[in-house]
Amino acid sequence: MTSEELRGLQAPWKAKYRENPETATTTLHAMARLDPQNIACRIETGKAQVVAGLHPATGGDGNDACSGDMLLEALAACAGVTLRAVATAMEIQLRGGTVTAEGDLDWRGTLGLAKDVPVGFRAIRLRFSLDTDAPPDRVAKLIELTERYCVVYQTFRRAPDIAVSVQ
Repeated sequence: MTSEELRGLQAPWKAKYRENPETATTTLHAMARLDPQNIACRIETGKAQVVAGLHPATGGDGNDACSGDMLLEALAACAGVTLRAVATAMEIQLRGGTVTAEGDLDWRGTLGLAKDVPVGFRAIRLRFSLDTDAPPDRVAKLIELTERYCVVYQTFRRAPDIAVSVQ
C-alpha cells in the first residue's frame, strides 16, 4: 500500500470525524464464556475462538492460551499494525522486521502468596527490529509516532477507568 492509498482510505473517516466528532467514538466488545468443567474460558475474537486458561506457572497444563500472553500479543500486534501504517504514511520502506513484547510477572502476587508483591506485569519491554534503509532520525520519528498512535501502548501508558459490575 502506498501513502496515497492509505490517505485515500482514511480521508473519508477523518472528514466525517472532523465534521461530526461524536461519530468518532466506538465501543469495542469482548466476551469470554466460562467453561463449567475447567478453569478456562472461551474468547470469541471475531476471527477464531481462543481458549484461555491458567498459565503453567500457576497450575495450568500449557494447552490453553494465557491471558498475560494474549495481552502482550495484543501490544505487539497493535504496535506492528500502527508501525506499518505510520511507515506507509511517512513513505519509509520496510522490507520486514519484528515487534517483540515481553513482560515480567511475579506469580506470588497472583497466587496470593505475598501481599507485598503486586498482581500484574512489573515491567513490559517493546522491541522493534526493522529491515530498512531509512536513516536513524527517520526511524526514531517512526517509533515516536508509533508510540503516539498505538492504542494498546497508550492504554498501558494512561490506564483508563475500569468499571466492574455483576449482572
